[in-house]
Amino acid sequence: MNILMLGWELPPHYVGGMGVVCDQLTKQMVADGADIEFVLPFRADFSAITHMKVTAAIDQDAETLMKSGGTYDSTKFEVIRKDGSSQIRTLYEQVNAFAQNIGHAVDFGRFDVIHVHDWLTLRAGIEAKRQSGLPLFVHIHATEYDRAGGKEGNPLVREIEYIGLHMADHVFAVSERTKQTLIDQYDIPAEKITVARNVMEISPKLINESRETYQYIQAMRDEGYKVVVNAGRMTVQKGLVFLLQTARQVIDRNPKTLFLFVGGGEQIPELQQIASDLGIAKNVIFTGRVEGIGKAWRDAFRVSDLYVMPSVSEPLGMVPYEAISYGTPALVSRQSGISEALVNVLKADYWDTHRMADQIIAVLTHQSLHDTLLKNAQEEITRHTWAPVSSTIKRQYHHVINLRKGQPS
Repeated sequence: MNILMLGWELPPHYVGGMGVVCDQLTKQMVADGADIEFVLPFRADFSAITHMKVTAAIDQDAETLMKSGGTYDSTKFEVIRKDGSSQIRTLYEQVNAFAQNIGHAVDFGRFDVIHVHDWLTLRAGIEAKRQSGLPLFVHIHATEYDRAGGKEGNPLVREIEYIGLHMADHVFAVSERTKQTLIDQYDIPAEKITVARNVMEISPKLINESRETYQYIQAMRDEGYKVVVNAGRMTVQKGLVFLLQTARQVIDRNPKTLFLFVGGGEQIPELQQIASDLGIAKNVIFTGRVEGIGKAWRDAFRVSDLYVMPSVSEPLGMVPYEAISYGTPALVSRQSGISEALVNVLKADYWDTHRMADQIIAVLTHQSLHDTLLKNAQEEITRHTWAPVSSTIKRQYHHVINLRKGQPS
């Protein structure tokens, strides 16, 4: 099977989990016999990626593209420049340039299918389908509905998603929750959607590292403090206001508790103000942006007692895999796809701050609960691999191709 795959990022040039997921997924697909050419809207040194060919559709470097925005910057997607600048393409212009250049970047004749990831690649995918006549598979890792915290979001992005999803021959969703969102919010027939749940595989070399990044937090742990961590983008989607409200209840009952927020995002000033208003600012630490594959990111879990992901609307949520791998049990919202996938995590509705506070206190005060949760979760995630995901995708490729030929699948 020869696959033309379109994406917006790959390691080491990425801003979220999408690039890592694409790298790990394609490795498994190639191991299962696929031949993949991965096309990006920028050029870079990808010599470390040896399992597939990586092609640049636009002659620009990664930094230039990242300045325009990425998968999580849908609020920046606009037709008219607000600042009057002309030096850097807007995200809107980048999306259109990708679509305009896709036909010049690759030879469609050697491919069997087109596979695109999320909204930024949809226009390029539609154009590739128009020029080639190949079946288009759209892989949805998150929707604008999710990024907007369960609201309408940017109407331009919603329109791109709606058109792309309806133009697709088949859609892959990363969870049952995402599948239902596509049915309810985008009017996609259920039979057109297949769940292909992402996983995260962690190198054993990284798991066994020392933890020295947060020595000041370790010093406070030595004085009896417990640490609750949240890691990721600081945005409305992530439900962090609810976590701060939960933190107030936890700190009232256990003053020696720190809440560590790892990552950057536009909501940080608001969250800092809320922490101050709640009177818990001295117990709350914001690190700012931390590289998602860097040691500081991994050490944040190693120095913590519990990871909490209170997302308002989360298609899946990959960070719990990392937290558990690096030695921290997890509490996740029921409004996340990962709550379907993992059994050995605590779960609560994002708005139920009283329940979350009770669960956090329970883990912080009962070491046996902490240890049992972690042990069982670590055993559980070893059974989550990319092999069944790759198999599911391959099966749907063949099904759609056979339907087009009028053959039974």
